[in-house]
Amino acid sequence: MGDPVQLKDEGNKHFQAGDIDLAIECYTKAIKVCKDKKVLAVIHRNRSACYLKKENYANAASDASKAIDVDAADIKALYRRCQALEKLGKLDMAFKDVQRCATLEPKNKTFLETLRRLGAEIQAKVNITQTDSRVQNMFDILLDEEMEKDKREKAANNLIVLSREDAGAERIFQNNGVALLLNMIETGKPEMILAAVRTLSGMCTGHKARAMAIIHMVGIDKMCSIMAVDNEEIALATCNLFQCINDSLTGGDTREYGKEEALVMDAAKDLKTILLSLLEMLTSKKVSGHGRDQALNLLSKNVPRRDKKEKNHSRTLFTIDHGLKKILKVCGQVTELPDQLPLTENTQLIASVLLNKLYDDLTCDPERTNFKDICNEYIKYTIHAINTISGLLQGPFDVGNALVGQQGIMEMMVALCGSEREVDQMIAVEALIHASSKMSRASFIITNGVSLLKDIYKKTKNERIKIRSLVGLCKLGSAGGDDYSLRQFAEGSTEKLAKQCRKWLCNPQIDTKTRKWAIEGLAYLTNDADVKDDFVEDEPALKAMFELAKSKDKTILYAVACTLVNCTNCYEKKDIIPELVQLAKFSKQHVPEQHPKDKKDFIEKRVKRLLKAGVTSALAVMVKADNAILTEQTKELLARVFLALSENPRDRGTIVAQGGGKALIPLALEGTDAGKVKASHALAKIAAISNPEIAFPGERVYEVVRPLVSLLHTDRDGMQNFEALKGLTNLAGYSEKLRVKILKEKALPEIENHMFEEHDQIRRAATECMCNLVTCKEVQDRYLEDGNDKLKLLVLLCGEDDDELQIAAAGALAMITAAQKKLCSKMTQVTTQWLEILQRLCLHTNPNVQHRGLVIVYNMLDSDDSELAKKLIESEMLEILSVIGKAADNPKRQEPIDTARTCLVKAMDLGLIKPFTTTDCASSPT
Repeated sequence: MGDPVQLKDEGNKHFQAGDIDLAIECYTKAIKVCKDKKVLAVIHRNRSACYLKKENYANAASDASKAIDVDAADIKALYRRCQALEKLGKLDMAFKDVQRCATLEPKNKTFLETLRRLGAEIQAKVNITQTDSRVQNMFDILLDEEMEKDKREKAANNLIVLSREDAGAERIFQNNGVALLLNMIETGKPEMILAAVRTLSGMCTGHKARAMAIIHMVGIDKMCSIMAVDNEEIALATCNLFQCINDSLTGGDTREYGKEEALVMDAAKDLKTILLSLLEMLTSKKVSGHGRDQALNLLSKNVPRRDKKEKNHSRTLFTIDHGLKKILKVCGQVTELPDQLPLTENTQLIASVLLNKLYDDLTCDPERTNFKDICNEYIKYTIHAINTISGLLQGPFDVGNALVGQQGIMEMMVALCGSEREVDQMIAVEALIHASSKMSRASFIITNGVSLLKDIYKKTKNERIKIRSLVGLCKLGSAGGDDYSLRQFAEGSTEKLAKQCRKWLCNPQIDTKTRKWAIEGLAYLTNDADVKDDFVEDEPALKAMFELAKSKDKTILYAVACTLVNCTNCYEKKDIIPELVQLAKFSKQHVPEQHPKDKKDFIEKRVKRLLKAGVTSALAVMVKADNAILTEQTKELLARVFLALSENPRDRGTIVAQGGGKALIPLALEGTDAGKVKASHALAKIAAISNPEIAFPGERVYEVVRPLVSLLHTDRDGMQNFEALKGLTNLAGYSEKLRVKILKEKALPEIENHMFEEHDQIRRAATECMCNLVTCKEVQDRYLEDGNDKLKLLVLLCGEDDDELQIAAAGALAMITAAQKKLCSKMTQVTTQWLEILQRLCLHTNPNVQHRGLVIVYNMLDSDDSELAKKLIESEMLEILSVIGKAADNPKRQEPIDTARTCLVKAMDLGLIKPFTTTDCASSPT
């Protein structure tokens, strides 16, 4: 049979040569003839290593176990069994083996790494098992109709939270979650549908493969049918689901999928199907008003390009070809007539906004001509056509205006005004109001329609038509804007119209949609300073307007914003150059005149009254409105109002208390360029003097930094630069995280540039900001770099005559030299004036400046540069320190005195001067 030891050795040679099969053969023969237990254990252990190589993990574990049975401390056998058990998925057993190995050899890196890795894998497996169990448990609770309501609500919330984590979303998906969520939807219970839809949203967020799978498992038609229900919350949640899917399929998901990539590459077909399904929803009578709103919102957000630099606008062209008539149909609905599509108060305005965005996204004249041709073809000279034109006039005005100019349209409007049917009169009056947005058109209607509107106003008993007629007269009466010399109506007429509007506005018996028109009227009439002054005096009318602004009908926002802009005079004004005025008068040209009540003191009084009536809380609610309703133009108007309200520092506390600080952040980040600048400026004013923790609670404070930094650019005016710097200074003094955020927004170069500014206040503000930033390591590193004048500038600014500038510059220098001792030596190299400037600081009459100068001296003595310390003490600085240090204690100047004494003690410790005697200084340091 052979000698077992010889067979073992032969097997070892085969193993080392890589011939595993022959090695196993030798070890097997040796096992059959071996009688010595210890030798047998070694042979089993060796054959275990062979089986590991052959990936025969069951036999490897078995052989290793036989070796361990003989010697429980056989470390090689233990580790080989650990490896085999891990491959067999028996992680708990493998962990015990490697744990025993690590106990025997606690410094073995291989054992320790395996121990750590297996521990993590076991924990992950436990978590997965627990998650699987939790997921199933949640579904069991949710689908159990007899379960208590609060338990079901808790399970629903837990499921939603779990879906927002990638691991949790994957476990729900792998555990038949989509089918179970569909079961929840089929219950028809709103709370169950909401929970299911929100869970699906979490599962689709940021995961392209899962989003595509869910689309096909649930079905786009099914999602649309859920969004179509007459429940605002469910419609909004489903809209969010569609948005999550869209974001994941269009590039929001940047993950690497490896082998799965081929399965998730092309999402174009699904995106096209979603687009067509949303367009179908627009004209379906099965879709609720809330569902239609959300379909329009999705189209508005995802079809037009967000950035005009993108060349591809094929989605817009596709939508115009396949859906423009559907959008026009929504605009043309007359809710007072039978058999109309279900709408909300906001639907037609959202449709107008979408039309405007689509038209604005077109790139050439042929595309715009096609858009106009489709609109023209759709208009069939009916009451619906007139209502559609009203929608276009609120959207792409050029298109609507061109249609109004066509032969027969204006005549039809006038004819409808004279109709006996009230709905005809109402639609025609509204169209006339929207059509008179330009002075040329207003002039035409003044000539042809004023008498008609007056006649309707006097004769109709329908309050809704009466208000609309009045608004038409208001708009025509304000066609001259705030130009006092261009009054369309007789003296006092606009005040009478405004008084009637305020009366309707304050009447709670009139429905919201109708009272809205009273604000429309005031939006035009408040161009007149007499009207705006009377309006802000009428606190009930102001509060009524603010309450309407907070209502569900968001079509009112633009009118409220316009009214507030007029009342605060924060509209864009052209600078009037006296020389040009004289020239215009000489050439008999029209010269605009300012109303006496449009002067600064009157504006300030109106602002005070608006704040007292609660304008800020109303603005905060308006900012939170649906994104499609809150157009970029409306955002700009709101930003202008905020800026006007925050002009007086004493009013900023009121603005903060009513939530104005938080409301300004989204206005500063989104909207027109002008609107973002205005909102950022208002933020800067608030940030400059408010406690950031109160003005911008929580994480919002970090969102304030970017708007403020945007005001530092050279294309902004000096006041914006100055107040942005003051705001950043306040934030930088608040926390290290905020300082880091300011640096991340690349504000440092801009702040440094402003330290060179010729304007004293801007230079001082920039230096104060830098003083608060120098505690950051990144800022200190910039000062340590060679080849720049940053440190030189700081030293030279300490020599300026402005006390506040010196305090800021010397404070920055004191802190930075304390943090970086190398800068003490560098300071002496950047300018020959350093010693003179330092002596001037130490001799300054202002104790704050003097104290900072003396701290710099101490830092230089403590810098480990013995030559520098010696140079200081050999200069006149010793005499300055002695004089200050010998001074009697004085509460007003105690800080400089104490610091001078500390410097003298440091000089004594360095052996540069001899200790004081009691005769030298009565108040010598102890």
